[in-house]
Amino acid sequence: MEKQQIHIALPSTGEQEWLATRECFDTGWLTQGPKVAEFERAFAKRHGVRHAIAVTSCTTGLHLVLAAYGIGPGDEVIVPAFTWVATANVVRFCGATPIFVDVDIDTYNIDPTLVAEKVTEKTKAIIPVHLFGHPANIDAIAAVIPEDVIIIEDAACAAGASYKGKYAGTLGLAGVFSFHPRKTITCGEGGMITTNDDALADKLKMMRSHGATVSEEQRHLGAKPHILPDFNVLGYNYRMTDMQGAVGLVQLSKLDAFLEERRYFSQYYREALAQCLWIKTPVEPVAGDHSWQAFVCLVDPQIAPMGRNEIMEELNTRGISTRPGTHAVTELGLYAEHRGCFPNAAFCEANTIALPLHNKMSEKDYSYVVDTILSMVPSKVLN
Repeated sequence: MEKQQIHIALPSTGEQEWLATRECFDTGWLTQGPKVAEFERAFAKRHGVRHAIAVTSCTTGLHLVLAAYGIGPGDEVIVPAFTWVATANVVRFCGATPIFVDVDIDTYNIDPTLVAEKVTEKTKAIIPVHLFGHPANIDAIAAVIPEDVIIIEDAACAAGASYKGKYAGTLGLAGVFSFHPRKTITCGEGGMITTNDDALADKLKMMRSHGATVSEEQRHLGAKPHILPDFNVLGYNYRMTDMQGAVGLVQLSKLDAFLEERRYFSQYYREALAQCLWIKTPVEPVAGDHSWQAFVCLVDPQIAPMGRNEIMEELNTRGISTRPGTHAVTELGLYAEHRGCFPNAAFCEANTIALPLHNKMSEKDYSYVVDTILSMVPSKVLN
């Protein structure tokens, strides 16, 4: 096989995105303004939700929702043990305590059967993650938590994903998306909060801009732009720039095409790698649509040709970039007191591998990845 050079992910951007930012420079709207507002309206319409509030990242969006709802010291928030560290960190930003729950090895998502035992009178919220774009089992989660415990979806990877006919981001009190370059659509950095709660949306809009009662756009376009707004709540500077909003609008217009392509090649991977004994490809959702932000497989350590890290190193020498799925937050130094308590999360951290999947890959690229993996002979055959 001729050696290829295949990245784990590449943002699918081009001249349209570059040209979209020109209007911002022509008008002088560089911070949050009309392009962000347009992006919010378009994102809300695409995901079937009343409100979309743009922020600087998924992390700040999650923090903002928790803070707006009043989560604070003495409160507990349930989170999965296998996720990006931000899901737990945002709870601590508020002075609350993250309560970890192990994950289902098949879906990589929080295991609903283990949630009930972690609920206490201090539990105020749960943050299920639609990891890698696979929608969490929200109905099963809702069935085992009290009605006053709110659901906040970490939908960082889940733009366009759905569960039982409803889009990710509409399944709880709020959902939060990411536009990091490894996500399906991007504007460099940035995030989007979605909610159907009118009062929450109003509070989020104030709190993302220092707590101002009037937004910068409203003030500068109003009759008295020289009058400063009032500030009645504690807020933050979590505003998206209009340049990002302009790029986000272009990317959002491509979302359906991106998803279709990713679903096609995810199925190609699943079929082509079915004969590989030592690698388990990700499962399709039982009740929903995967957005395939990443294609994360599980390496069987009993029969794999070598350890997961060695497999990644070998693939890298052949021009194929891979990554671990994500980390077990409970195995990190920041949360060291939880080490060894969540076996599925630790197993997933040690044995998952994300294969290249993005909208700049060609059929030749996918074929090369598959052929390279199949050429690695499992130890079961060698023995």
